[in-house]
Amino acid sequence: MPDQTSVVYEFGPFRLEAREHRLVRDGRPIPLTGKAFSTLCVLVERHGALVSKQDLMAAVWPETVVEENNLDRNISTLRKALGEQPNGESFIETVPRVGYRFAAAVMETGAQPLSPSAASAAPVAPCRQEIRFCVTPDNVRLAYATVGSGHPLVRVANCFNHLDFEWQSPIWHHWVRDVGQFCNILRYDGRGNGLSQWDAEDVSFEAWVHDLETVVDAAGLDQFALLGHSQGGAVAIAYALRHPDRVSHLVLCGGYSRGAYHRGHPEAVKVRQALETLVQVNWGKTNPSFFQVVTNLYIPESVCPDDQRWFNDLQTVSVSTDNLVKFMRACDAINVRSLLPKLAVPTIVFHAHRDRIAPPEEGRILAAEIPGARFVPLATGNHILLAEEPAWQLFRNELAAFLRQHQPQATSA
Repeated sequence: MPDQTSVVYEFGPFRLEAREHRLVRDGRPIPLTGKAFSTLCVLVERHGALVSKQDLMAAVWPETVVEENNLDRNISTLRKALGEQPNGESFIETVPRVGYRFAAAVMETGAQPLSPSAASAAPVAPCRQEIRFCVTPDNVRLAYATVGSGHPLVRVANCFNHLDFEWQSPIWHHWVRDVGQFCNILRYDGRGNGLSQWDAEDVSFEAWVHDLETVVDAAGLDQFALLGHSQGGAVAIAYALRHPDRVSHLVLCGGYSRGAYHRGHPEAVKVRQALETLVQVNWGKTNPSFFQVVTNLYIPESVCPDDQRWFNDLQTVSVSTDNLVKFMRACDAINVRSLLPKLAVPTIVFHAHRDRIAPPEEGRILAAEIPGARFVPLATGNHILLAEEPAWQLFRNELAAFLRQHQPQATSA
């Protein structure tokens, strides 16, 4: 992209500040992923001119070869964020089989700060994340990112992860923003997921544990807190037992030690298998409402349309249908319950009262069978805690207190 970071662009009710990585409408920030924002910058800088798809992709992904659907997804995201011009036309014009043109009138001005009232309305943004890659012993490329300061906290990968897409997502950004104030957070995309390599042959629980081992070694971490969310909880448990000297704290949120095959509920297994079948035949391709069904399982309460849209999109951006079926089957086969009494690391267990993904009983099993574990029930039905709900505030405060209380003897960033 051209170096125009000192220029501010204004079009319609919008103000685009490239240097601050900020799009504002009537004084209120509009969240965009990093690549969507870069795509908008390129189009606005060349407003009125036709920009070919090849030129756009080269500008947005200068050192990476990507498929055209990544660009199409960015354009779709931008159109949803911008809406229509007063004349009813789109801000971004499509020239079929060629490229795109930013069709609105644009005014360029020098960089000026927002008014105090507008600045106060903007949320506190986390600092820039640093994305790197490493390779597992079975030659699978993994992407990981670090942000924040303080004692390292490693978040184990889940089914729906994408380091870049989720960076400014209303679903995940508060996890980085708030927790990054007192921790150096390391996140990574697991095999077959997000920015990591999708064509991995081995998608299994054991492979997930090896992925975690590879990432923390590549990041040079000697001792760290470990956060396992959803099936990541079982991965964290297995890692903590194998490497007890490296895990200073174990944090489990919405986790479980037993997958669906081992919970003694045959009807629940049938439901899971039916869901796997729908995913396998890519039912969501012709029935977009299917994505909403999944979203309602993960975030059924206190959710706004923007939250739902982001999670719907995350399902298609982060994983292929074939890989998702592999993930679901590997999750259903998890059984680490026998490991729980063997753990000897300070542990805190968070679990939502009405969780539809990980039954609340699974959280109670973790807390009861891990020696000395503390249990914090969360008054929500959301498997992923949202920023504005009281359960998130409780989680954040309890997590900070837990990490302060159990100070590690040695750390290494």
